[in-house]
Amino acid sequence: MLNSIARAAFTRLFRPLAKLLLRAGLTPDAVTVIGTLGVSAGALIFYPLGHLFVGTLVITVFVFGDMLDGIMARESGRNSRWGAFLDSTLDRLADSAVFVGLALWYFLGAQDAVTALLALGCLVTGSLVSYVRARAEGLGVHASGGIAERADRLLVTLVVTGLVGLGLPDIVLSVALAILMIACCITILQRITSVRRQLLENYEAS
Repeated sequence: MLNSIARAAFTRLFRPLAKLLLRAGLTPDAVTVIGTLGVSAGALIFYPLGHLFVGTLVITVFVFGDMLDGIMARESGRNSRWGAFLDSTLDRLADSAVFVGLALWYFLGAQDAVTALLALGCLVTGSLVSYVRARAEGLGVHASGGIAERADRLLVTLVVTGLVGLGLPDIVLSVALAILMIACCITILQRITSVRRQLLENYEAS
C-alpha cells in the first residue's frame, strides 16, 4: 500500500543524494549491496543483544539507503533486469535478517517464545508474499499489491520495535507482529486470487 503512495515523495527527497553518489562513482548495484549489508548487520548485531532502538536506527538509515539504488538507476539510465533481480534478491535477505534478529533476542534474551515465534511467522509469511509475486511473474501475470507489501511490513516492524526499545512493553510488539502476520496471510490470498483470475482470463481468451 505504501509503495504507490511514498515512491514519488521519496524520489523527490533522495534525487539530489542519488546524483551526488553517482558523481562520486558509486553504482546502483553497489548501493544495493551496501544497503543490504547495513540492514543485516544492524539487525543481527544489535537486535540479538536487546538494543532494539539502536538497531532500529541503524536499520532505518540503511533502508533509506537501499531506496537510493532505484533512483540512481533511473537517473543514470542503468535500469536493467540484472539490477532488479539483485535488488529483489537482497531485499529478501535484509527482511529475513530483521525478523531473525528479533527472534534471536526474544528466544535467547527476553525469554519470550511467543514473540519470537511471531517474528518467525512474519518472516515466513512475508517471504511467501514475495514468492507469490515472483512465481506469478514467471507465469506471465502480475501479483503485486495487497495490504502488506514490503514497505508496509518494514514500517510496522521498525516503528513498533523502535518504540519498544524506548520503553513500550513487549506485548505491543507481539500484537503488532501478530497483526502483521495475519495481514501477510490476507495479502497472499489476495495475490493468489488475482493470479487465478488472470490465468483463467488468459485461458478463456486463447
